[in-house]
Amino acid sequence: MTKMERVRQAASQFVPENSIGVLRPFGNGHINDTYIMEALGEGAVRTLTLQRINHEVFKDPEQLMENITKVTSWLRKRILEEGGNPKRETLNVVNTLDGKPYYKDEDGNYFRVYDYIENTVSYDMVRSPRDFYESAVAFGHFQYMLADFPAAELHETIPNFHNTKKRFERFCQVVKEDKLGRAAEAAAEIRFVMERAALAEELGNLGLPLRVTHNDTKLNNVLLDPETGKAVCVVDLDTVMPGLAVNDFGDSIRFGASTGAEDETDLSKVECSMELFRVYTEGFLKGCGGRLTAEELAALPLGAKTMTFECGMRFLTDYLEGDVYFKIHREGHNLDRCRTQFKLVGDMEQKWEEMCRIVEECAKDTGEQP
Repeated sequence: MTKMERVRQAASQFVPENSIGVLRPFGNGHINDTYIMEALGEGAVRTLTLQRINHEVFKDPEQLMENITKVTSWLRKRILEEGGNPKRETLNVVNTLDGKPYYKDEDGNYFRVYDYIENTVSYDMVRSPRDFYESAVAFGHFQYMLADFPAAELHETIPNFHNTKKRFERFCQVVKEDKLGRAAEAAAEIRFVMERAALAEELGNLGLPLRVTHNDTKLNNVLLDPETGKAVCVVDLDTVMPGLAVNDFGDSIRFGASTGAEDETDLSKVECSMELFRVYTEGFLKGCGGRLTAEELAALPLGAKTMTFECGMRFLTDYLEGDVYFKIHREGHNLDRCRTQFKLVGDMEQKWEEMCRIVEECAKDTGEQP
């Protein structure tokens, strides 16, 4: 059976096979395989998104789909309460013909289907401050809508995903083993991490509340209205699990407020833009609608620094292990990536007082009290 024959067989578990029209690959995601399909019926065409879940990354797709169905059901209820449109403002899981939120084929592949959200766009890179602001409002609103959801009920789809302390312990082990003899070339970067060992535990020691977090708050995980530019829906809920709201904030800053690409080799081009930091902070706090505690507000800059440090440490760990997790396109690619993150960490350290002041000002502007 060819790959597309297998995909078509999976599609027929969600809609009658004789109703399947167009079925084609879609998007450029790095984890799951995604397809657009059209189901014909009663004079109308229903457009759907079919995905094969990468069970090498997500070890328990059934728990993953349990998380997603719980969260999207909660969101639909809240959206209706607020007079919104749940068909556009949240993902909607389509069950199989026998009522399950996923299909497992004979080869152990897991598939799921969502209703396709029409008339939306997404961008891989920040084109303008407005796009970044809208993504911030969307991720903040995600926190607002799920603030009362019992986060402890959710499974960890990737255990210890943003456990910086565990990441640091793993990093130290990899450095000690140095199985590929790469540590010498990365001596400066290893020293950078070791000098900031305390940072790996700082957030975890604050006792911040456990919340439902997205954990992949990049711009391209927000669908925007192409006419108004307004955020429509937060997507890619695979990493939704219990976590810290400041980590979601921080991961966005790490990626979106950088003036350089994630793998920029000219580090003089890389810094954390305070303009974009302010833009995102304003949008995120507006979206959160007062649901963050004073302790969380005060920890937002630390969330940005910690997530950037953690990501750089992950890139460096992967480099030392032989580039086994992150895809690379050139020799030393992960080393370049870690260097950009550490340049950002250093820049944040230089701008720390300004970052804290921006958070205080934005909190006052939105009626918060840091």
